[in-house]
Amino acid sequence: MRFLNIQTDYAFKKVFGSRESKNILKGFLNAILELPLPIEDLSIEDPYNVPKLIGMKESAVDVKATLSDNSIVIIEMQILNHDGFESRILYNTAKNYANQLDRSDRYSLLNPVIALTIVNFKMFEFEKYKSTFKLFEKEHFTEYKDDIQLIFIELPKFTKHIEECGTIEEKWIAFIKEARDMSIIPASINDISLKQAFEIANTAKLSKEELDIQEKREEFLFIQKSSIEKAKREGHEEGHEEGRQKGHEEGRQKGRQEGIAQGIEKEKMNIAKNLLDLLDDETIAQKTGLNIEQIKALR
Repeated sequence: MRFLNIQTDYAFKKVFGSRESKNILKGFLNAILELPLPIEDLSIEDPYNVPKLIGMKESAVDVKATLSDNSIVIIEMQILNHDGFESRILYNTAKNYANQLDRSDRYSLLNPVIALTIVNFKMFEFEKYKSTFKLFEKEHFTEYKDDIQLIFIELPKFTKHIEECGTIEEKWIAFIKEARDMSIIPASINDISLKQAFEIANTAKLSKEELDIQEKREEFLFIQKSSIEKAKREGHEEGHEEGRQKGHEEGRQKGRQEGIAQGIEKEKMNIAKNLLDLLDDETIAQKTGLNIEQIKALR
């Protein structure tokens, strides 16, 4: 038995955002969000956010759900960091909050928005793998309004294997992190929604077309990660050589930084060229960190 790599956008959406995923997503969110009351029901929405205002940027998240109390949860899985990533998360959250109202609606009709972002890189200096951000007064920590929350799960900081996990939250995170390396559903899994997630992720139940799509997604991630690492390595070497020739620390540091920047930018452009036939401009921009104008120029 083999399972999908849940960290790819295709597998993540299939497990948590497909038509048969309602109970899976409800179980997952009940385990992760720490809400005052359990989620009784939810509806999975189209995750593509169409801007209401002319000139407003379009954006897409992996999964979007409206809970039974009308709260909105947007969920994103991100493998690689890129310039502006933290700003994009905040932008998507704010836009989902603002887009609830038409011009004549009352502000009291606004419902809370929770952005749950799972990343495969370290974002913050503290060691805990899960962090929650809200609006507080900075001296007295008085909460302004509990309408916007940003929750981050940093997978590299989570070190338990699924058999070592004690809570259902830990088991869900272990599932996302290491399902691809498992060959059976662990005996310790007794949660129904998590069992269903394993079943959807079972590659034996996928069509050849679905397996091909997944393989392309994994190949893209591998190429992207390898290209960025190559750019950093070459940029470091070029910068070190330039700095050595200049003979002083300022030249070495500046050369290294410029070399890294130029190398990364070049690899981003190469990655984007390879994706032109596979993805739309907005998705390519989000995956590579390039802007829409650069993508359109490549086309």
